[in-house]
Amino acid sequence: MIETLLTPFQFPFMRDAFLIAALVAPPCALLSCFLVLKGQALMGDAVSHAVLPGIVLAYVGGFPLILGAFGAGMFTAIATGWLAQNSRVKQDTVMGVVFSGMFGLGIVLYTSIESDAHLDHILFGNMLRISGADLWNAGLISAFVSAALILKWKDLMLHAFDPAQAKASGLRVGLLHYGLLTLLSLTIVATLSATGLILAVGLLIAPGAIAFLMVRRFGAMLVVATLACLSAMILGVWLSFWLDSSPAATIILVLTAMFLIAFLRRSLQIRAQSRREDRSGAAAPR
Repeated sequence: MIETLLTPFQFPFMRDAFLIAALVAPPCALLSCFLVLKGQALMGDAVSHAVLPGIVLAYVGGFPLILGAFGAGMFTAIATGWLAQNSRVKQDTVMGVVFSGMFGLGIVLYTSIESDAHLDHILFGNMLRISGADLWNAGLISAFVSAALILKWKDLMLHAFDPAQAKASGLRVGLLHYGLLTLLSLTIVATLSATGLILAVGLLIAPGAIAFLMVRRFGAMLVVATLACLSAMILGVWLSFWLDSSPAATIILVLTAMFLIAFLRRSLQIRAQSRREDRSGAAAPR
């Protein structure tokens, strides 16, 4: 029985898939908590889609694809923040316009050049063909992003809850805002080989949403989100071996199932608490 369960670990390509899943899980989970707390979950969607033109231009110029992805991601994040702060248009509207425009530009650039690269691998990732360079890039970026978030989580939390109070406390809110966007762009670059551009948004939303439903303290939320994301990625890769399915898509389905379970659990807790309060009110002397 145990040997059967461990069968996927006998193949080198599966071991690499498990490894990169474990590497990218922590930064994605930590970032998702801040994005959910700030109400900017769609920022991950915007940046992940908008890096496509940078990837295409880097391919044409012969540069590493991660440099093009990071450059396009930073441009999108900064442009979105600047437009939202200097116009009457709301941030969600700005994100919709900017990310769809950048994604459309990427598609036009991709279809206008002759390339042997498969767009499916860019959009959806290919965890079963991870190279040593991909593992090193993901590992270094993940370590840097995770360390930065852990060291500055209290400042980032205050900025997410109350930017005015954070500024009054002497925090450099501009640096925190754009620093978080920089970390977001780096994390998307780290997940590029694993989940691609489209499914990366699931890793940047679901873990934080799951933890938000399960705990009430932000410190505990960071821990729960990390454990949930890591468990979902390992389980998703393992299930994909037996189901002969896409690892990235299977991971997202596992995260979705975990979110539904957390939502159901929270709903039952609220109903039980309401019943107890009703009984206490009915039993109280008039």
